[in-house]
Amino acid sequence: MDKNVEIGLLCDIYGELLTEKQQNVLDLYYNENLSLAEVAEEVGITRQAVKDSILKGEKRLFRFRRKTRNYEKSTKTRKTNTEDTS
Repeated sequence: MDKNVEIGLLCDIYGELLTEKQQNVLDLYYNENLSLAEVAEEVGITRQAVKDSILKGEKRLFRFRRKTRNYEKSTKTRKTNTEDTS
């Protein structure tokens, strides 16, 4: 899957778990297709701060997805084990 599409989907699912700044920066960068410089100007921060916010936001989104998958696998395993012992 294309990274831009993947990040967009993850933002739709987990976006509210990000900081407001991360949500805004990721939205401008990925959904509005603004450059780092354009996002920096829009938000009023440096290009480096935009880049850092994007990287931290991406990292959190992927962590949320990984934890959710681990939880789903764990729940499925417990359910299967419970059914086997019945």
